[in-house]
Amino acid sequence: MGTPEFAVASLRALVERGSNVVGVVTMPDKPAGRGMQVQYSPVKQFALANNLPLLQPDKLKDAAFLDALRAWEADLQIVVAFRMLPEVVWNMPQLGTFNLHASLLPQYRGAAPINWAIINGETETGITTFFLTHEIDTGKVIDRVKIPIADTDNAEIVHDKLMTLGAELVVKTVNAIAEGAAQPIAQETLGIDSKDLRSAPKIFKETCRIDWNRPVKEIYDFIRGLSPYPTAWAELATDKGEVWSLKIFETEKVFEPEDVFRQRNLPPATIVTDGKKFMDVAAEDGFIRLKSVQQAGKKRLPIADFICGKAASLR
Repeated sequence: MGTPEFAVASLRALVERGSNVVGVVTMPDKPAGRGMQVQYSPVKQFALANNLPLLQPDKLKDAAFLDALRAWEADLQIVVAFRMLPEVVWNMPQLGTFNLHASLLPQYRGAAPINWAIINGETETGITTFFLTHEIDTGKVIDRVKIPIADTDNAEIVHDKLMTLGAELVVKTVNAIAEGAAQPIAQETLGIDSKDLRSAPKIFKETCRIDWNRPVKEIYDFIRGLSPYPTAWAELATDKGEVWSLKIFETEKVFEPEDVFRQRNLPPATIVTDGKKFMDVAAEDGFIRLKSVQQAGKKRLPIADFICGKAASLR
């Protein structure tokens, strides 16, 4: 059960390793893009290309869907990047239902674990398989794999690493369950105090707005944690009074000696540029150097190209 490309990697690994995939469940088709044309999810595309039986329920408690799911007589169900399942679904197979989650549970329970781990400046994350239960992302852990997060990694890089590792972990977990070798453990026994847990709630447009009154490191992590999607954004005003609404994809941290920076007394969000190659934005303790941006209604550009197009506003 899954919808995006992240789920396809696990499904492909199961098919290629010879698992008996009796069926696939994904989201209903939805119109998308400017033309609002109906598009198939990546999971549906893979299922059709590999002649796998497919269900696309609008409601997961619908009797027709439940009957069709039950008719597959699956021994085990696997969930990767899908909706929250009702108990009647996750409790159906004799061996249970497990989920692949893109964090080291119990840390970062929720819809956007990759983004929030990077936003919070974590230097490590991972992938977890766990059995579903009533409360979201709280079931017994079957297995976990850790990876480092480099200071230059963005959400896309970490996503792709975890997608590949997750596919391997799904296969390993299936084999362990089939062989009776899985030894699930309660998340409460993993030695993490509840007061130290961080969540990963769904991200909305306003969540992505940059607060320039923060330290450079926090803003830098915020931007890379949302890059390339859903993308951090800001409204920046030039000395000439022009206001740009920009999505910001890539940046660098720039610091001056503390006394020099304090003497300049630049308000947060002040633009500093040579009008040719670089554009810095003042933060609490230094600058964020913009490397790749996209103005509303325009295409993404390297900063030098963006500056070239805005020369009149920067003189």
